Amino acid sequence: MNRAVIQIRQDNDDLAVIAAMGERFVTAWKSGEPQDPVTILTFSSPAQLFSVISPKRWELIEQLQKIGPSSIRGVARALDRDIKRVHDDVTALMEWGLIEKNEDDKVFVPYDEIEADFTLKAAA
Repeated sequence: MNRAVIQIRQDNDDLAVIAAMGERFVTAWKSGEPQDPVTILTFSSPAQLFSVISPKRWELIEQLQKIGPSSIRGVARALDRDIKRVHDDVTALMEWGLIEKNEDDKVFVPYDEIEADFTLKAAA
């Protein structure tokens, strides 16, 4: 299964990132089996995350996961959205690796599962 994990990490969260990588390594080492591939997309703030993955873009990702590879025109039609705006959204999501194009020039989401992982902590 090909997964993506979307996370928000501040500069002071480096230890959490290293710990998570260490856990995956130890699990693979103990089992002797490679782990499923995971792509980690890290954002530095909620504002950055929401500027890249707006509600309309999330809906676009969901639609592509539902229908599979599609032309931009086809997914725009399925979403009842303007093709130019969908094209702009596809371009932005491709820059982050959340959408790719296949050899037939159709766009698709390369992940079976996308997980969001972020924590909001109270001040000490």
